[in-house]
Amino acid sequence: MHKELRICIVGAGAIGGVTAGVLVREGFTVQLVTKHEDLAETIRDSGISVSGQCGHFTVPVPAVAGPESLVGKFDYVLIATKADAMADAARGMVPFLYENSRVVSMQNGICEEILAGVVGNDRTTGCVVGWGGTMHEPGRVEMTSGGEFILGYPYREPDEYLEKLAGILGHVVETRITRDILSERYSKLIINSCITTLGALCGLYLGEMLAKRRARILFIEIIREAVAVAGAMKLQIAPAAAGKLDFYKFLAHGPFSSFKRHLIIRMIGMKYRNLKSSSLQSLERGRRTEVDNYNGYISTKGKAFGVATPVNDQLTLMIHEIEEGKRETVPHNFYQIQL
Repeated sequence: MHKELRICIVGAGAIGGVTAGVLVREGFTVQLVTKHEDLAETIRDSGISVSGQCGHFTVPVPAVAGPESLVGKFDYVLIATKADAMADAARGMVPFLYENSRVVSMQNGICEEILAGVVGNDRTTGCVVGWGGTMHEPGRVEMTSGGEFILGYPYREPDEYLEKLAGILGHVVETRITRDILSERYSKLIINSCITTLGALCGLYLGEMLAKRRARILFIEIIREAVAVAGAMKLQIAPAAAGKLDFYKFLAHGPFSSFKRHLIIRMIGMKYRNLKSSSLQSLERGRRTEVDNYNGYISTKGKAFGVATPVNDQLTLMIHEIEEGKRETVPHNFYQIQL
């Protein structure tokens, strides 16, 4: 289905690597762009090794180091870099776009406005990545948990180009189209602001972390502030966790409401107890996190719309302190946050 279309994937980490490997295995025309020539050569010659929920296989993938080595134009460009590298990646791909090409932001956080500033509103496509992945080493990636892709345009109605893309990505995981991609993106942003950032702050796996009452209290306050900001933005937040977590119901007042909130969070911790924060993994590799696109986004929008976000403000600052070597990653950090 649509295997004649040319697809370029920028970024050979977990998300880009798994997506490229599966699509090539399924017979699609894919070009992978990475930053490193040695990695590009390995992927071309020896293949990318994929494991986990999508099967176990190794497949050679056409790969280049940098967009300057590309030839021709692409129907779809999937940008699977970190959020802070997305704009530069998009600028590098502009010469290789048709007028009707679609450029897809696969980052965590909400990057569509920045992307549109580079490639234009009509090409800009948002994508929520609802499955988990890990890069064990360059060229060896794993789909660690199942899930879905959610696709949508932030500035136009769905069309045939989006439907074709959904059909293509449906070979990787179940893919659905939404008319309100920003609602879905904000929902995922809240989850990352809770799980990913708190994990980076304390250094614990999710099960250990959410067994702590203080962590659960912070989890609730992050959501409370995020929902208040969304209200000021006139943004209706989509439910998270495949529709099982409705943030509005989660915060509703009623009999035993506090007990129910803590119980829901404990259940999340038990179900995903071995989950390790991706931001924590970045810190362990000596890299910066994407906190500015999670809690920092909530803080920035809060300031713009006059909504106080003290917990998200403090979390953003503390993660930056860890990045700069001014703070250790320890559970005691939870008690340094003023409520």
